[in-house]
Amino acid sequence: MKYSNEVIINLPIEKVIELFDSEENLFKWQPELLSFEHLSGEKGEVGARSKMKYKMGKREIDMIETITIMNLPKEFSATYEAKGVWNEMKNYFEEIDGDTTKWRSDSHFKFSGFMKLIGFFMPGGFRKQSQKALEQFKTFAEGSK
Repeated sequence: MKYSNEVIINLPIEKVIELFDSEENLFKWQPELLSFEHLSGEKGEVGARSKMKYKMGKREIDMIETITIMNLPKEFSATYEAKGVWNEMKNYFEEIDGDTTKWRSDSHFKFSGFMKLIGFFMPGGFRKQSQKALEQFKTFAEGSK
């Protein structure tokens, strides 16, 4: 399953990237994130792996993030692996003008086991959750002016 989401953020691209490229800030715009643990590689560089724990409803989900492209301010891409789910997210940042930035996220999901059923019957839920994350970042970023 593949789809794209985007959001317009009313901040200069430099400020957006400063806020986005911060491990500490992840917790401020991702309330479902319980923990973030660096596992291997150079932090913030291509190949770095981290374990992220999320609260999804009543369940906790462990996810492994592997950075695949680190070319900020233009692109940050990574894969995210959890039980039955592989997700590649390519994030692109574009300066619209000196005070406005567009963030586009391209998502590619692959499912296995039981998660194949979830992906098949509820594809809109994944797109909606991705858009929610972009909107949460926008709210956080614009509130930090």
